[in-house]
This record gives sequence, C-alpha cells and structure tokens, in this order.
Amino acid sequence: MMSPFLKYGLSAASLALSLGVASCSPDPNSPGVEYAPEMYESIPYEPLRQITFNSINSFGINQRTPAAGTVPRGKLAYFDHIPKDSVTIAERTLRNPYAYSKANLEEGQVLFSRYCLHCHGEKGDGQGPVGMKFKGVPNYSSGAYKTMNDGHIYHVIEWGRNRMMPHGSQVNPEERWKIAMYVHVLQLNNDPADLPKLVKVTAPVEATSASSGEASAMTDGTNQKAEGKANSRTGSETPGQGTPGRNGKMN
Repeated sequence: MMSPFLKYGLSAASLALSLGVASCSPDPNSPGVEYAPEMYESIPYEPLRQITFNSINSFGINQRTPAAGTVPRGKLAYFDHIPKDSVTIAERTLRNPYAYSKANLEEGQVLFSRYCLHCHGEKGDGQGPVGMKFKGVPNYSSGAYKTMNDGHIYHVIEWGRNRMMPHGSQVNPEERWKIAMYVHVLQLNNDPADLPKLVKVTAPVEATSASSGEASAMTDGTNQKAEGKANSRTGSETPGQGTPGRNGKMN
C-alpha cells in the first residue's frame, strides 16, 4: 500500500510537471504561465504600457488620444495654415521676422549645409551629390529662382515642392527663415562668399515667440495682445498696491 507521503509527493510532482509543460509555448514572445502577475504588472492603466485590450478608452489603448485641433506646447507657429500648393499666397503674406545679421546668415549657412547641400549643392546650383544623380534640382541664380523671396523659400522648405520632400518636421520656423536668408546669398552668384553683401543692421519685423515656434499652445500672438513687458529691473510705481488694471483701486 502506497504511503500518504509518497502519494502526495507524486501528486505534487505531477502538478509541477503539468504546469511546466503548460507554461511552454512555441511563441518566443509568450511569457507562459505567470504566477501572481499583479505583483509586477500594474493593475491601474499606465499610458505608456499596454498589456491587454482597454475596453474603456477609445481604440482599446491606455493612452488617450489628443482632442481634435490640439497643438503641442511650443508648436503653435510650427506649421502655418497656408495650403501646400499656395506658394503665391506665402510670397505675399509671409514676412521674415529676423534681422539679416551676420550671425543669422552664418547660422543659415550651417543649416543649409546640414539639410539642403546634398541636393542643392554648396553653391546652390543643384550640383549636390543627390542632385547630380537624380537631376531636376534648380539653380538658385538663374531664371525665376533668382527672385524668390523669403516667404516663397520658407513655404517650400515647410511643405516641399515637386520632387522636393517637405522639411517642416526637420527644421523649426526660425531655422527655415535663416535658411531662406542664406538662399538669397546663393541667388546672387552661386557664391557663398557673397554673404557679407546681405548683412543688414535691423530686422523688417520684430521677432516674436509665435513666429519662432516657441509660443505656448494657449497663446496666439496674432489674435491676442501682450500684457506688457516683464520690466524685471523696474520698480512698481505704486509699491504694495499691485497693478490697478488687475487689482482695482485702493480705498
């Protein structure tokens, strides 16, 4: 007769063996049978980790999708509302808010060499390594390309044109304007040495946080007026009374 100790021992061994076999799977991504998964898998929903289908949120995911029309912080002016094929509108309406200073033009030259040179060439004549292979890259100093203004160049950088792919996701608004500045240098004579000829002291329009793509998603510089300058080094005209426009008058 089998002793109770041996009987229960064999039962435990059989159970362990069955669990081991059941936990094996040909799928390399399968974790098999997990003992007490709540110890290492969060019961509350985590937005960046998806274990099972979420029957509460839309699309069955833990992370909620942004509301329609949501603008990420700092991206308010990243993309304008001019349609891709409306470059003539961009020519008439867009204005470069940055000064044609030596520093800005030199930064534009660096950005051009980083994002544009492989197609357009060092001199903007379309003789870059990619341009020579696939052809069709324009020469900035010839024909209608010689008279493209800042708004035209900015728009083409953002949305692309013909065989040129859009670069709006690669360069922010400030970088686009500075590249446009340097393209004007190459329009002169396909010669980067002409850079000093475009150096100007003042900017045509004051640069704003909205034009540089750094505005808050809650602030639209074109539709709202600023409260005023910070005046960090200016003392209050009414110490201890606050600003009458915001706090009313003292009795």
